[in-house]
Amino acid sequence: MQLRITHTTGYEYDGKAITSYNEARLTPQTSPEQIVVHTRLDITPTPWTHTYRDYFGSQVTAFEVLDPHDALTVQAHATVHTNRSPLPPPALAWADLATPEVADVHTEYLVLSEAVAPTDDFAAEVRAIGTDAATPGEAAIGVCALVHAEVDYLPGSTEVGSRAAVAWEQRAGVCQDMTHLAIGGLRTLGIPARYVSGYLHPRADPEIGATVQGESHAWVEWWDDGWHAFDLTNDQPIGDRHVVIAAGRDYGDVRPLSGIFAGARTSRMFVEVEVTRLA
Repeated sequence: MQLRITHTTGYEYDGKAITSYNEARLTPQTSPEQIVVHTRLDITPTPWTHTYRDYFGSQVTAFEVLDPHDALTVQAHATVHTNRSPLPPPALAWADLATPEVADVHTEYLVLSEAVAPTDDFAAEVRAIGTDAATPGEAAIGVCALVHAEVDYLPGSTEVGSRAAVAWEQRAGVCQDMTHLAIGGLRTLGIPARYVSGYLHPRADPEIGATVQGESHAWVEWWDDGWHAFDLTNDQPIGDRHVVIAAGRDYGDVRPLSGIFAGARTSRMFVEVEVTRLA
């Protein structure tokens, strides 16, 4: 499938911002299952920019605007060809998780930070899944199924800085919360897990040439002799309708747009995503 994505985001200030310093993670990654055909980032007002790859391999555009401005707009354009394989079968045994090749190499993806730390009752259910599972991969699918079954997708039920525990306690959240919950559950079992940001074409069978409203999306990946991806919100492995942007320990590592400004007192963020299937 070939998808064209236009992601428009930015800030409107309550007055003049005299300077702003920002980072954008809005450029899709190229991999064996995802080829970036075209990508462009348009920023208004025109800034100084610098592009680099962060510690986790995501492409970052750092930029600063040093002239007074009452709004900042970032528009990311990308055309991406996807051709994903089915979710591979489990490969690692439980004993493999303690080896240096897993526990040491992926140590950042085993930390139970405040964002992903599970509640006691959720951790107990996860451990029960792990006890009954023959392999870590089987347990990972079980954890994802638990989160999908117990947590309702409810926009507005949490905030961008909410902890996973909040979503579990109220049994409601968005894709970010479900992903954080699964990450905390997997790490509780000693399975390295990471947060992935990107997009999902919202229609199961997209019409070629039709532009639809989309939104940023998130899902989990766990290590099983390779990264295995699963979309908890839709209860399915990621497929050709998914486009990967960035990966990290949690949402804090992959925020599409972040930064600071001086001059104005407050700002309002706006976001719009359009997705078109081209082929």
